[in-house]
Parts: sequence; structure tokens; C-alpha cells
Amino acid sequence: MNSLEIRALRDDAATIAMLTDLLIETVAAGGSVSFMHPLSAEDAREFWRKSLAAAARGERAVLGLWQGEVLAGTVTLLLDFPPNQPHRAEIAKLMTGRNHRGKGIATALMRAAENLAVDKGRTLLVLDTASEEGAAGLYEKLGFTLAGEIPDFALKPQGGLTGTLIYWKRIGAAADRLS
Repeated sequence: MNSLEIRALRDDAATIAMLTDLLIETVAAGGSVSFMHPLSAEDAREFWRKSLAAAARGERAVLGLWQGEVLAGTVTLLLDFPPNQPHRAEIAKLMTGRNHRGKGIATALMRAAENLAVDKGRTLLVLDTASEEGAAGLYEKLGFTLAGEIPDFALKPQGGLTGTLIYWKRIGAAADRLS
């Protein structure tokens, strides 16, 4: 088995190509990650170029889990918030390649994103996931608390509405105070 490594992703042609394929695959499989099926390669590439440019500016971090030379999954940590919210970060775009599911990759990516948020002085993580076929079970296993559900929040990639579950978790110093 190839070694696993999590690292911040950079804007290079090979990484963009793998991220593009992963996003298209996720949307085609029904993943609710802000896009509709069919997703064009051009639109997916443009999304990742903008996302990685924002990461280069420090507005977010885009982490990838590599199995050898293969990008097995990714997660984005949003860091750019208004002045009254410097203590929080948001998890977005957690995706694992179909051939890599069930191997702990999403859990490893979530832990890495949480650790990075703590390193950046954040004390609250938030995220949302689709009510139908989302990753609620994973987030609850990782200690996130359900704040509630918003019905009919977004369209599913293949059409039809789905609700969204909103989660939060205290991390770092905030979590330590509660221990």
C-alpha cells in the first residue's frame, strides 16, 4: 500500500486535473457540493483555480490526501470571515474519490482541517451537509453538534430539493475550557 500524506494543495496542472476529475465524479454521484450535473470540466477547473488562488491569499486552505501520486480526497477550510468572526472557520467541499471511500480518508481530512483551524487560532468550526445522502453520520462521529435543519435549502445535483443540516464544534482553546 502506498503511503498516505495530507498536504495543502497548490495550483499546478496535475493537481487541477485531479481536483477537476474528483469534483465531476462527486457531482455525478449525487454529492451536494454546490454544483449541478452534468458539470463541465471547464467549470470544475475554474472553480478549483479560484479556490486555490483564494488559498494562496490565505482566505482558505485546500487540503488533499495523497495515496502515492493519486489524490484520494480533499477538504477546504474557509478562513476569511468578517471582523466580528475571527474565531471561526468553516468546513467545505469534503470529497473522497469513489475508489477510496470507506478507508478513513474523510476522517483523516477532517482531523487535519480541524488541527489547521486550531493552529490558526480558531475556536469554532461550522459546516453544512445535505439532509439526504450527506455525511451527517461522519460529522457526528467526529464530535459535531447538529444545530438544525433548513428544509429545501438546495437543489440536488440531479434535480429536486434537499434540506441542509447545520453543524458546529468547539475546538482548540474553547474545547479545552469545557474539558
